[in-house]
Amino acid sequence: MHILLVEDDALLADGLARSLSQTGYQVELASDGLIADRLLESGSFDFVILDLGLPGLDGRKVVERLRKRKQTMPVLVLSARMDLEERVLLLNLGADDYVVKPVALVELEARMRALIRRTQATHEPFVMLGRLKLDTDGKRAWLGEQALELSAREWAAVEFLASRVNRIVNKDQITQAIYTWDDEITPNAIEKFISRLRVKLEPAGVTIRTVRGLGYFLEKPSEGNDAAN
Repeated sequence: MHILLVEDDALLADGLARSLSQTGYQVELASDGLIADRLLESGSFDFVILDLGLPGLDGRKVVERLRKRKQTMPVLVLSARMDLEERVLLLNLGADDYVVKPVALVELEARMRALIRRTQATHEPFVMLGRLKLDTDGKRAWLGEQALELSAREWAAVEFLASRVNRIVNKDQITQAIYTWDDEITPNAIEKFISRLRVKLEPAGVTIRTVRGLGYFLEKPSEGNDAAN
């Protein structure tokens, strides 16, 4: 799970990031609200931990902009100031929960797990793209009625791109989605990987487009392709 941790206290941010990484989460840090907002526009995160008192852009505005973009990932707010009026305002803006600083890691992780369970309970496990059917729970794929063999890395890439249909993702985001920190990655590894993946997905009518200088996006098949198949 890819988490964006937005916290301008460097010591706290580093401690939380280390602890969450050891638990198995992939954590990216931002210390500025404007930077966080730009990162969130990419749509590459599954969970947000957000401080309120941020430079650049206040945490409330970050939440507000996130929800205006119809992004639905859970948002857990951290703040030293959290009276009743503040809590109600944040929840109305679209935050899912809050923790008052100083935060106990065990409570933070428990609240994260609760929000993740709530999100997973309401999600639809099957994704249809042309003739391609994905089971995001079972990590399986079909081309029509025939099982499509995908490696673990190929599956991670397809699931990542399918969750961001028609939205550009850059090479760094794909790298983070499919490789671990200790993998040796050659300079053109992503280009070669995407090229091989295209060959597997083309029979389903699914196309991975290249946007030169920006990255890639999985193009949503037309309704005509869906109906024809």
